[in-house]
Amino acid sequence: MAIEVAHLTKSFGSGVTAVKDLSFTITPGKVTGFLGPNGSGKTTTLRCLLGLVSQTSGTATIDGVPYREIENPITVVGASLEASGFHPARSARNHLRMIAAVVGISDTRVDEVLHTVGLTEAADRKVGGYSLGMRQRLALAVALLGSPSFLILDEPANGLDPEGISWLRSFLQHQAGQGVTVLVSSHVLSEVQQTVDDVIIIRTGSLVYQGSLKSLSDGGPAEVIVRGPSVDKLKETPGWTVRTGEHGELIVIGVSAAEIGHRAFTEAVELHELREVTPDLEALFLGLTQSEGGAQ
Repeated sequence: MAIEVAHLTKSFGSGVTAVKDLSFTITPGKVTGFLGPNGSGKTTTLRCLLGLVSQTSGTATIDGVPYREIENPITVVGASLEASGFHPARSARNHLRMIAAVVGISDTRVDEVLHTVGLTEAADRKVGGYSLGMRQRLALAVALLGSPSFLILDEPANGLDPEGISWLRSFLQHQAGQGVTVLVSSHVLSEVQQTVDDVIIIRTGSLVYQGSLKSLSDGGPAEVIVRGPSVDKLKETPGWTVRTGEHGELIVIGVSAAEIGHRAFTEAVELHELREVTPDLEALFLGLTQSEGGAQ
């Protein structure tokens, strides 16, 4: 039940190579974030994975086969690459019913997915009057229609309000908990940090990191913020790397808060704050995706 990309390369006639020898594997039961700067090859990779473009070389498979070879794919893969393609004069309910009729899905399932994405009350309104966030919910409803085992979503939080983003986070984690393989492409790094279990980060079409979010965060040295009226006494502690923050606080790198607290106690240093800070995903992301000459 895995998504597998192996040595995937996609070049275009203009001489541009959007994806270069890219390989990764995504397993069920987790939400995996797919990250990269604009132009890094994320969308091209997803389009190859969904059979919308043909790769130059390599493979991209879902449960062991290319998307184009999946029988009745709507029951296997739910995908949303953009919240568009809806007829503005058609209601959300009728849009879903039209798709359901083609693939043999009941109207009962249409009502179920409308309820799941929170569109029941707006189901009979014309989509032309929908906000971007509502169209995102409708695109997700389309992806869910066939009760798929795989969800591939491109920027699903785009246009959602804070309540909608919170709902989406819970929904994706619930899907993963039910054994669904969830791949989410996003540039909203703070949101991804609160949603995903694993991340895949690419730059200029090539992989720079794949693994758990925890392992990525653990890759940077912890910093401890130390505040108090006499914390300067701790600056000369042997073996510590210390710098002074812009508001006079100490920033101690690579030393646990417990060790700092014990040292402060033995030195009779009054503390007003002792707080450990680990690098957030945005800082780690920028560190991985910046070229030597600057950001991509």
